[in-house]
Amino acid sequence: MNNSVMAIILGGGRGTRLFPLTDHRSKPAVPVGGKYRLVDIPISNCLNSGIKRIYVLTQFNSASLNRHIKNTYNFDVFSNGFVDILAAEQTAQNTDWFQGTADAVRQSIHHMENHSYEYVLILSGDQLYQMDYSEMLELHIKQQADLTVATIPVIDRDATGFGIMKTNSDGLIDSFVEKPATEELEKWKSEVPEPYKSQGKNYLASMGIYIFNRETLIRLFNENPNATDFGKEIIPKTLNEGMRVCSFEFGKYWTDIGTIRSFFEANLSLADTVPEFNLYDNDAYIYTRARLLPASKIMGTTMENCLMAEGCIIEASRIVRSVIGIRSRIAKGTTIENSIIMGNDSFQSQEFINAAAPTEPPMGIGQRCYISNCIIDMNVSIGNDVRIVGGEHLDDGDYPFHYVREGIIIVKKGTVIPDGTHL
Repeated sequence: MNNSVMAIILGGGRGTRLFPLTDHRSKPAVPVGGKYRLVDIPISNCLNSGIKRIYVLTQFNSASLNRHIKNTYNFDVFSNGFVDILAAEQTAQNTDWFQGTADAVRQSIHHMENHSYEYVLILSGDQLYQMDYSEMLELHIKQQADLTVATIPVIDRDATGFGIMKTNSDGLIDSFVEKPATEELEKWKSEVPEPYKSQGKNYLASMGIYIFNRETLIRLFNENPNATDFGKEIIPKTLNEGMRVCSFEFGKYWTDIGTIRSFFEANLSLADTVPEFNLYDNDAYIYTRARLLPASKIMGTTMENCLMAEGCIIEASRIVRSVIGIRSRIAKGTTIENSIIMGNDSFQSQEFINAAAPTEPPMGIGQRCYISNCIIDMNVSIGNDVRIVGGEHLDDGDYPFHYVREGIIIVKKGTVIPDGTHL
């Protein structure tokens, strides 16, 4: 275990761009890949990198995240490893909520005073990727850097949403701009390896992953007490002061899950024949809560490019390019296409399901339904003969049974949709 590193995972703000998935949960607690939570990704990367002292910073809807962390990441009594939640709190020195990424770390770092560490690894809680942070740390030490920023080449359309930087021949960052305007992009092009250049990925973007020397970070906080954001204020400050800021160029799959569209596409890509994000890796496990669920049961269903979690009872007619979450129940004659079914938090009693005239549909998806281009959140009850079809023809908006974002229909957690409904 790498005892020189303290990892801090930023839970993000209200997660408005992921609403309604963040209506009752924080961003790191949003389900992904049928059985995981977003926070499992950076935590798993830490564990696979030998880093076992991890703090998760959050301030909104943290109850389900707390429960998930408590039920999942328990180290034995002979280890000094931990995964702890640090929620925003009022103190004598500060009565405000976290105001940004840097402010969140500044307000929380006093909780780490009792630990011995040399480096601070700062991570985002809403990204999908697999990285060995020990390689980034090795480069940081080799370059004798004060700060190392993980970077990835992006195209011009994406560059305006990231911090963009340029490096010198030694791999050190000598200039940085946060979310440049389109008209300024030309001067921020970098020399990148040929595979990226042919794809038009000519800009080095910050992945929001940083390694600071402990003393450097504390000094920056002390000297800049009003700085709230790493990208907008702290990183430019390090460059202005002539510090050694290194770029760790990451060349594998990475995606930022900040919007409903990016969340939708990242999840469905996991059902591809050979997905870029590899869940089937002996050396890079993705850890999550061990639920001890039974194997899924499938009866008469045609399935194509489908990712299915445990505990499901599937009698559907056809499921195509979809992610089916834990304890999902899909009845006969139903078709699911290009959709995310998040599943259920618990099994419903067989007595309720078999009732002659239940007061409402059981949790899951009823008979003869058609679901396409949708995200069906946890514990949703959909009756028989329901048709929910997303697409570009739909206008964004909030409706009685559902929400529409960029043509994707989202049915919020716990919603009950009666028989015969067409959305």
